[in-house]
Amino acid sequence: MAEETAPYGTGAPAPAAPVKRIRTHHLREMKERGEKFTMLTAYDMYTAATFDEAGIEVLLVGDSASNNVYGNETSLPVTVDELLPLTRAVARSAKRAMVVGDLPFGSYQASPEQGYLTAVRFMKEAGAHAIKLEGGAEMAPVIEKCARGGVPVMAHIGFTPQSEHALGGYRVQGRGEAADRLLADARAVQDAGAFAVVMEMVPGDVATRVTKELEIPTIGIGAGNGCDGQVLVWQDAFGLRTGRMAKFVKQYADVHGVLLEAARAYADDVRAGTFPGPEHTF
Repeated sequence: MAEETAPYGTGAPAPAAPVKRIRTHHLREMKERGEKFTMLTAYDMYTAATFDEAGIEVLLVGDSASNNVYGNETSLPVTVDELLPLTRAVARSAKRAMVVGDLPFGSYQASPEQGYLTAVRFMKEAGAHAIKLEGGAEMAPVIEKCARGGVPVMAHIGFTPQSEHALGGYRVQGRGEAADRLLADARAVQDAGAFAVVMEMVPGDVATRVTKELEIPTIGIGAGNGCDGQVLVWQDAFGLRTGRMAKFVKQYADVHGVLLEAARAYADDVRAGTFPGPEHTF
């Protein structure tokens, strides 16, 4: 008797064999060996399982879900309670990749205690393996509180989207004399206990300098190829989102085009009465 399958999916696919989870020390060892690593955003079980199968080392459940899942114009409106279910789905579905939960705007800036309690929610309620927060030296006390409390922290400096209004919009950070300040921020988050740091929209030569001077891995997004790893929002990288893209985005596929063509073909079949056919009827 043939095994029945659920009509709407059967949960996250199990790997064929046990795999070793990527941990913070693996990323640091890759940096020491001069090996690059990859990070992508993920917000659901299927993309998480797919990217995990592809060998992506880190999956970020970013606050970018605000404008890539929930339809907001920026990352600012998304809440902890909106991100926790997405993080839980990704953590349940990725068997090898490290899953990082992004702390949204307003959930950690008030105090180290607030930041730690928010981070704990991502770890306990959603199964995240680490958290990410934005800010340099000013966030060192929050990073230290989390790290001392057993929460691995990925920092984020350079252009920080949650501070877009304070920064005057989407502007490259770290040019000229500001390069020294960026390096100081990088050192501050490292000294506070961050295991890695994202650098966004930073001149490539500055990001390379920071990467060489830090012991922890750096992850670039619009920061040149001198970083230890790279991250992109998956909807940008694989062409689900359409319209004007940031200069640093490379599109590897046209998922929007594939879905659009498939949806139109489905609609045509239904309207023509050719779906469902005899082979789809009980």
